[in-house]
Amino acid sequence: MTESYYPRARKRFGQNFLHDESVIEGIIEVISPDKGQHLVEIGPGRGALTTPLLQHCDQLDVIELDRDLVPLLASKLGHHKHLTIHEADALKFDYRQLQQNDEKLRVIGNLPYNITTPLLFHLVEQKVCIEDMCFMLQREVVERICAEPGTKQYGRLSIMLQHQCYVEQMFIVPPEAFDPPPKVESAIIYLQPLSQNKGGEVELARLSQVVTTAFSQRRKTIANTLKKLVSLGDLEQLGIDPGQRPETVTVEQYVELSRCLQQQ
Repeated sequence: MTESYYPRARKRFGQNFLHDESVIEGIIEVISPDKGQHLVEIGPGRGALTTPLLQHCDQLDVIELDRDLVPLLASKLGHHKHLTIHEADALKFDYRQLQQNDEKLRVIGNLPYNITTPLLFHLVEQKVCIEDMCFMLQREVVERICAEPGTKQYGRLSIMLQHQCYVEQMFIVPPEAFDPPPKVESAIIYLQPLSQNKGGEVELARLSQVVTTAFSQRRKTIANTLKKLVSLGDLEQLGIDPGQRPETVTVEQYVELSRCLQQQ
């Protein structure tokens, strides 16, 4: 396979290939890769980000599921001795196996829209080996992750990720930066696992249960949506007005609620 061969984007993988040089430069600036760092790129595609990343780091692992793209990457970039190409599913990949000598991984990627949420949760489950993450996601998803209490976008995704990570939306990426152009805008998000989780420690399964139940009927009050889990007294003791809507309850308060249930 030659460098001039470009496979078509596969719909089943949700592929949209980044080609805008100014956007690529902006992402590199956000990541600010340096020598001595171990980078991991998810979904390298045709190598638009991979090539500049290789110029800045000593070790880069890329994870690509599309069997047509793997030989293209090998032909184009395989001569780099510090590049390792993994033909694998990022949703099932054990990132801890890449860690050497207690180093932390820096994870980067243009994530397919159809696997964004499960992939983010899969990565956060392995955050012990991750220094930080920088991803291109659907703008709507980034806004939901970064949403503040009291906004329409605030919900389960905001709470579960903000509990475990510092999150920040960096900049917007227009559809024309991709081939083929998606029907939605994208955005760059930066996430850094917290050394101490927001609100303190709690069983994540319990927190997920509470948050999922609370947002199952957004228009109802928190007392109504959680009536099978917590009492009015529990809510008031934690400083939560039973008449509040689920989207007005903070991350810390959801953690406290979950911890309260844990102890019952």
